[in-house]
Amino acid sequence: MRPFPPRAGPPGPAGGLRAAGGFLAMLAAGLAVLLGAPHLVDTFGLVQLTGFSAMAMFALSQGFIWGYGGVMSFGQAAFLGLGGYAYAVAVLNLGDSTVPVLLAMAVPMLFALLLGYFMFYGRISDAYIGVITLTVSVILFQLVNATSGRQYRIGDAELGGFNGIPAIPALNLPGDPGNPLDPEGIWYAAMGSLILVYAALRAILASRFGRVVVAIRENETRAQLIGYDPRLYKLLAFTISAGIAGLAGCLFANWGGFISPTVFGLTMSAQVIIFVLVGGLGTLLGPILGAVLIQWLIIQAGGQRVIDANLGLGLVLVAFVLLVPQGLVPVMRALLGRLAGAVRRPAPQEPAAPGRALAGEAPR
Repeated sequence: MRPFPPRAGPPGPAGGLRAAGGFLAMLAAGLAVLLGAPHLVDTFGLVQLTGFSAMAMFALSQGFIWGYGGVMSFGQAAFLGLGGYAYAVAVLNLGDSTVPVLLAMAVPMLFALLLGYFMFYGRISDAYIGVITLTVSVILFQLVNATSGRQYRIGDAELGGFNGIPAIPALNLPGDPGNPLDPEGIWYAAMGSLILVYAALRAILASRFGRVVVAIRENETRAQLIGYDPRLYKLLAFTISAGIAGLAGCLFANWGGFISPTVFGLTMSAQVIIFVLVGGLGTLLGPILGAVLIQWLIIQAGGQRVIDANLGLGLVLVAFVLLVPQGLVPVMRALLGRLAGAVRRPAPQEPAAPGRALAGEAPR
């Protein structure tokens, strides 16, 4: 595991203005993508972008709890799957998607609250927390995978075992089940949710709660000595990340109209870690860029027949992590900082000619 980024000093007025400017720039870019994509790509491309948005939100949940909370969740896919299944079961029974969307966040948050209580208040070390979350994800995969048969149903929703739940009703306008969203409407819902989650996490990290969470990540003993309870703050951060992953699971189920036990699988848990590492640990923009880049590479690798797609993608990922270990966003920030410093640096003065110096003439 790579070390966390070094601590920064007080932001000060200039740092605060830069942070606000960066946030506004990101918000403007997100809104431009939200409003411009339906006019630039066809329906198939818009559906692909919707899937990218769902995975980017899933990556944000991992980036928040790992990069800022210091908790490595190897089984983050458990909350993605719980959110997707909670939405699918609820919408098949209720018909209206308004309450199921809320349940898609509430069910993973309650599960994370219960699991996190035993982990954090049980004084379990960070390494074992990763193992426990991974084990929970595997258990959920096996449990849902063994639910094939008509007897495994919740109300009108048949779980389907490995075959999953097909024909999941799409999102509808709040309180209007007779008006389901088309692919363009689901894109607006997915990308709009991603922008809102990004803005909410920026606000959380700028608040006192977020600063305490980062302080605990940096030095848990010091934070405890000055009066903060690391267990409580870790538990709350863990619960927030589970809710974000659950919302991503809801959008993922809407993207394909289908959910299956593979959403709990090890592949999904490993992918989200790669998203964060490629984009940059300790950032919010990094997981989003990492998710979009890797998902795009997966699609491109699957569309060619020269080499095995999984082998080629694996080689690309290994080379990328070895050559750019800090991730995309930290490297880009460093390059932009160097360029800005080079622009601001005054040009060196030309040295005086020897003859003029001997004659006592001042250099021009």
